[in-house]
Amino acid sequence: MDEYSRFVDWDKMEVSAQSQDTKELTCTEFQELKQLARQGYWAKNHSLRAKVYHKLISNIPCRTVTPDANVYRDIVVKIIGKRSSSSLPLPEFVDNSLIPTYCLNAEGIGAVRRIILCIANQFPDISFCPTLPSVIALLLHYSKDEAECFEQVCRILACNDPSKRFIDQTFLAFESSCMTFGDLVNKYCQAAHKLMVAVSEDVLEVYSDWQRWLFGELPMVYIARVFDVFLVEGYKVLYRVALALLKFFHKVRAGQPMESDSIQQDVRAFVRDIAKSVSPERLLEKAFAIRLFSRKEIQLLQMANEKALQQKGITVKQKRQNVHLAVHAENFKSEIVSVKEMRDIWSWIPERFALCQPLLLFTTLEHGCSLSRFYSHSEGHEPTLLLIKTTAKEVCGAYLSTDWSERRRGGNKLSFFGTGECFVFRLQPEVERYEWVIIKHPELATTGSETENHAPPASSTLSSSSVPSDPSDRLSPFLAARHFNLPSKTASMFMAGSSECIIVGGGDGQALYLDADLNHGRTSHCNTFNNQPLCSESFQISILEVWGFRD
Repeated sequence: MDEYSRFVDWDKMEVSAQSQDTKELTCTEFQELKQLARQGYWAKNHSLRAKVYHKLISNIPCRTVTPDANVYRDIVVKIIGKRSSSSLPLPEFVDNSLIPTYCLNAEGIGAVRRIILCIANQFPDISFCPTLPSVIALLLHYSKDEAECFEQVCRILACNDPSKRFIDQTFLAFESSCMTFGDLVNKYCQAAHKLMVAVSEDVLEVYSDWQRWLFGELPMVYIARVFDVFLVEGYKVLYRVALALLKFFHKVRAGQPMESDSIQQDVRAFVRDIAKSVSPERLLEKAFAIRLFSRKEIQLLQMANEKALQQKGITVKQKRQNVHLAVHAENFKSEIVSVKEMRDIWSWIPERFALCQPLLLFTTLEHGCSLSRFYSHSEGHEPTLLLIKTTAKEVCGAYLSTDWSERRRGGNKLSFFGTGECFVFRLQPEVERYEWVIIKHPELATTGSETENHAPPASSTLSSSSVPSDPSDRLSPFLAARHFNLPSKTASMFMAGSSECIIVGGGDGQALYLDADLNHGRTSHCNTFNNQPLCSESFQISILEVWGFRD
């Protein structure tokens, strides 16, 4: 075997991983590296993969003082001494994480623990890093000795390029990444998300496992292929693969009986045994077929989620409030929806607001059918939830990301505002959620003519106000108009209000119009995606409620 075989139990490795075909990697251009990584160019040559990893990791920009192999040789004896590494407790920041063996031999398994302990000594600022054991175990396969593996892991941890992100090292970063993953599932895996909501007591807890699926449950040959691309493209790859895993889980398990107390274990078991149903190539193919948000947009969402956690004081490990605590019979009463229906709505909203409890701001039963009172009770709250029950017993509504006071920016002119997190939905007669058309179908943003043809009637016929010059102080910067290369500002707007009417629209061609007396409304429906209409084309309002979000 080659010089990188010291820690590998070759009897447990797949034959294909032992190929020693003569291969070299001479390219340095990002696009070519990206293509080769996705194709698995170095996947079947152990020595070549080791050399590629060394080259990619050595090019990571790091802090000036980053521990190297010599530091490891100096400190390992002092920290471990003559004791067995298996007898030493691991640092708290690995959170009793699953430590996969990844076909390592006995020496390699012991080396994982020694390296973790030495990293804890050199990185006192790490407070939560459950993926670290898996990363070390994987890199030991492609290291000549423990010191070299230690140096490579340290370079990943010490990356100081703000545009790159590799491993979460605090609970705040980890938890916000879980919330971000939940948001992405909500956008890109709606069928799987619907299944999770139906069978899980706490869907957020299931999604908090997403990094464990990758760094813990995925078999060695799969995570190595993922890591190939991860080192080239960064953190976004992990979201892609985790979304693909959830899509495959739904495809395989949909229709089979599942219990709420076992769903978390069911997903873990599926990922662990993924070789029975999906090849590594098929998994990556699925992952890269997802038209995910840009890296910048994901960073914005991550920042918004971090800010929400910080505002609630959730910066160290603690049990997160689940949706059943946020919405329960003791603190929620609506004349339009039940507790169960409100929980369903809560599972659709961005994760950072799912931490909040619903707060009734306005109801026509108490405040009357006055648009001015609607505004006065709703303004100052961001986001809000609009619920409508018609005289025909239809129930629909909208999640509105932006404060209604923004309508004043257009003066007396009806103007649009809002962000891409807005959506409209119906609960009766059937449950249906209608996303913002540009998000769900990003291809519609490619040309001006396409956007004009498919954009919501409201935003294509009514003028829009300019985008606020400095919205950076908002909690919800994600997917504001300025982050999209769209042909017009109206294509990204969702809400409009004046003294004469309210317009909420855009989700898959759905638009909702409410008259000033709040007694009558109408809908506009685009048949582009063959969705059922939000509700009757013209309807009488029985009850209207506006809900805010209370910390």
